[in-house]
Amino acid sequence: MPLYEHVFLARQDLATNQVDALAEAFTKVLEEGQGKVTKTEYWGLRTLAYRISKNRKAHYVLLNVDAPAPALAELERQVGLNEDVIRFQTIRVDEHEGEPSAMMRKSDRDDRGGRGGRGPGGGGGFRGDRGPREDRGPREDRGPRGDFGGERAPRAAAGGEE
Repeated sequence: MPLYEHVFLARQDLATNQVDALAEAFTKVLEEGQGKVTKTEYWGLRTLAYRISKNRKAHYVLLNVDAPAPALAELERQVGLNEDVIRFQTIRVDEHEGEPSAMMRKSDRDDRGGRGGRGPGGGGGFRGDRGPREDRGPREDRGPRGDFGGERAPRAAAGGEE
């Protein structure tokens, strides 16, 4: 049978046990269609990149699925009808990961730089392999006062005449 990864986002106002109940209900839908869920991961309540249906956060859940196409179609139909699910995505994979997913590995999260921090991926002026900036020296197109050409344009008098 084909292998899939199914991720759904549940509303932020649900309790964790309600989200677990959703995952169990979706697992039953797959089992009725001769499929099975090999792994379920709850990624937690996370902030969304943008608001979805007035929600700023969502509960993320991953299901590793081993099921035929009709069972998966029924799962997607049921998920689409459920008012507690705000988004979902199913992708076909060649094989499931044996270890925890990238979202669950704590070491990966600690190695990444946060927003605004210094260091790789953290922004804050990281210049990569470019090295230090060389001294640019004086600009030849500027005059002593900083204006271009070294001369000022004539000013108009207050009465309109020069």
